[in-house]
Amino acid sequence: MKDFFRILKYAKRYYIYAILNIVFNILTVFFSLVSLTMAIPFLGLLFGTIEVENIQPDSFSLTPESIKDHFYFEINTIIESGEKLDALFFICALILITFFFRNLFRYLSLYFLTPIRNGVVHDLRTNLHKKVISLPIGFFTEKRRGDITSRMTTDLVEIEWSIMSSLEMIFRDPLQIIIYLITLIILSPQLTLFVILLFPITGFIIAKIGKSLKKSSEKSQGKMGDILSVLDENIGGLKVIKLFNSEKNAHNKFNRESKKYQSLMTSLLRKKDMSSPMSEFLSTIIMVIVMWFGGKLVLGGDSLLSAEEFIGYILIFSQIIPPAKSFTTAYYRLQKGAAASARVYKLMDAENNITDAENPISINKIAKKVSINNVSFRYENTTIINKISFSISKGKTIAIVGKSGSGKSTIADLCARFYDINEGEICIDNTNIKDIKISDLRQLMGVVSQESILFNDTIYNNILIGNPKASKEEVIEASQIANAEEFILESELGYDTNIGEKGDKLSGGQKQRISIARAILKNPDFLILDEATSSLDTQSEKLVQNALSNLMRERTTLVIAHRLSTIKDADEIIVLHKGRIVERGNHTELVKLGGHYKQLIDLQNIS
Repeated sequence: MKDFFRILKYAKRYYIYAILNIVFNILTVFFSLVSLTMAIPFLGLLFGTIEVENIQPDSFSLTPESIKDHFYFEINTIIESGEKLDALFFICALILITFFFRNLFRYLSLYFLTPIRNGVVHDLRTNLHKKVISLPIGFFTEKRRGDITSRMTTDLVEIEWSIMSSLEMIFRDPLQIIIYLITLIILSPQLTLFVILLFPITGFIIAKIGKSLKKSSEKSQGKMGDILSVLDENIGGLKVIKLFNSEKNAHNKFNRESKKYQSLMTSLLRKKDMSSPMSEFLSTIIMVIVMWFGGKLVLGGDSLLSAEEFIGYILIFSQIIPPAKSFTTAYYRLQKGAAASARVYKLMDAENNITDAENPISINKIAKKVSINNVSFRYENTTIINKISFSISKGKTIAIVGKSGSGKSTIADLCARFYDINEGEICIDNTNIKDIKISDLRQLMGVVSQESILFNDTIYNNILIGNPKASKEEVIEASQIANAEEFILESELGYDTNIGEKGDKLSGGQKQRISIARAILKNPDFLILDEATSSLDTQSEKLVQNALSNLMRERTTLVIAHRLSTIKDADEIIVLHKGRIVERGNHTELVKLGGHYKQLIDLQNIS
């Protein structure tokens, strides 16, 4: 429950709305109580127990006896001046007016509760999203995207309903129960004490079911994360599923997860649905006991209550049942909300170990070089990079080659601090990148990777990510340098053409040229090309390679290459094998060496 109360702290900034909600709830309860107490003189008139006495009561005071005496005096005055029907009409009109104000203030209390409910969920959702995008890349290799999506969607919806219930529970129901109990105590302390003694038994039964409900809720919300993960995988791998005629297997996997979720939800909803009838039945038992015990007191003459006051007592007591019932329902929802909030805060509290130093250094350019000094990196007890060292002088191009799994792309990730190294250091102009402000470090870098990461937006906005402050002329110039303008202008809406999710409306070569235009617009000091042409056909590769050549001019560049034809002119080529540097030199020197590089060259038929 502690995580749920952490969420309620978000309501602090909406305290004005909370105060207004409390004020109107008090007014609602007051007019509700007044409307109910009108039943006592109404019944007195019908039963003929109100005696007409022309006695002026003492001066008015805010005590039950004074209010009652003055009210009865007014009724008696009406009866004396006319008939009892006039007094009956007066009471009925008063009941109607009080019910009108009761419902008006009830609406206003909900009116001011809504901004709290929606505001808390909005703040939580935006903070959660901010946390998610701030987490290191390594976090998402361990977590399934579907589970994260589930925490940001279904869990937040559950919390939203729980917050609504809890806020009403906190601001209205206890207030209503307390005021009604005070009124009942005033009417009959003996009978009310008996009622209060019965409540703990009900509370114990409700608490036992609520605890079971929380456990079931945790399981069901976790299973929803599994369903969303399978759905995300199936949509993302739809081409493979269709190519291998695996639709049936994919559907069966989804169906199995959905069946498990169905079973869990059936159990959960049965427990939840039990709350309302059970609490109502328990309340009815208490009501019947009160009717029996109170009726016995009235009939036996052992009570100060008159018959109409006892009926009024029962009527007021019956109005404690709805808030007590909603209090019970809210408690069950709180148990579900507590399970959801625990999952949300598990994500919110995830540790981000890629952070700025205590006093980070700010830089805006590379003056001399980028150095990798005796760097080692392990991931889950597997050594990926093992004691490698090299440097890239300003304006030079270093290429890294090797077989798949040799650690080439890991070096690029380490330079950008997507991961932190275990040993050694990476420096820019002799300053360890761990001491550099992360935003400054990444501002220096431009990355063009094998898989173009584009967003479901226009071509213009995808390029603009490189420099959100750039003018339209600068965006167009970047597109021209990237050899992208021709196909952009041929698109339906030119730069305003939406490229679909992940840029799927574009070809591979077009996506890469958009990525290059984005990098050109950023104008980075340090350029990382991570197998940027390896997935392209020959014609697209030529266009992209020309665009890359334009981008690489006079920049410090790290090229991670699969197609070796693209790095023949690099200033130095480093050959990795199982995370170690096994060869280094220029193209000609490495070919003459006849080692690993020569084997790779021969495999690709490159002279």
